[in-house]
Amino acid sequence: MDRFPETWDLGRRTIDLSRRPCIMGILNVTPDSFSDGSRFYSLEKAVDHALEMEAAGADIIDVGGESTRPNADHVDELEELRRVVPVIESLAGRLKIPISIDTYKASVARAALAAGAEIVNDISGLTFDERMAETVAAASAGLVVMHTSGTPSEMQSNTAYEDMIAAIAAFLRKSLELAASAGIAASRIVVDPGIGFGKSVAGNLEIVRRLREFAALGRPVLVGPSRKSFIGKVIGREPDDRVYGTAAAVAVALVNGASIFRVHDVKEMRDVADMALALSRPGAW
Repeated sequence: MDRFPETWDLGRRTIDLSRRPCIMGILNVTPDSFSDGSRFYSLEKAVDHALEMEAAGADIIDVGGESTRPNADHVDELEELRRVVPVIESLAGRLKIPISIDTYKASVARAALAAGAEIVNDISGLTFDERMAETVAAASAGLVVMHTSGTPSEMQSNTAYEDMIAAIAAFLRKSLELAASAGIAASRIVVDPGIGFGKSVAGNLEIVRRLREFAALGRPVLVGPSRKSFIGKVIGREPDDRVYGTAAAVAVALVNGASIFRVHDVKEMRDVADMALALSRPGAW
């Protein structure tokens, strides 16, 4: 298989990936995000920013209450719930686009789905919490399964692989099997190779170059290169000054088969993804 599926079933709606790339806007409601810091930590600011991203062209808002940057501190369940549930409840009746919850804790996912989220974005690919698969299945929610080589506190301690692409594909295949065994339809799942999670700079660059190899998994591919350290290492820029580096990564990832892009700079990456599609796919314009 060298073609990626072109739809993503969320239960309440289906996202069509055939005509336009999908932009997932990042909404960090944490005090320690590597890029946003605490700018959207208050409920009012978080809601305003989500609405701004929707207006700028986001197709999904991804709400996260625990930073998963390298060496990030663990956040307990109650604190994560305190951060994300009021935001999701406030947005559920105002956004026209779906909300995703970025968590690896089943209890947080369950509360977020009850509050109005339609997608669970699990950085652990269903491996950190054995209850996550059944939680997603019970809600008939959309699911993102991502590859990581360990928890955020340890994942950068060893970034060596004998065959990185094969290892990522095997991990994601196992995540798809876990999902299937819980009754989650394949049509509800997208895969994320986990740029920045347990990979070196060279490894992250290789992932973007070789994304088409993940077509064998039979699911659409999401990538999250936005403002990450591998971009900073290549171009010598701080997180807030990596928009052009991110743009290059998004454009090349799209050409290589990705269709969903998790980003901070929604307006800019909406334009980048749309233009890259028009340039790379005959008949797209």
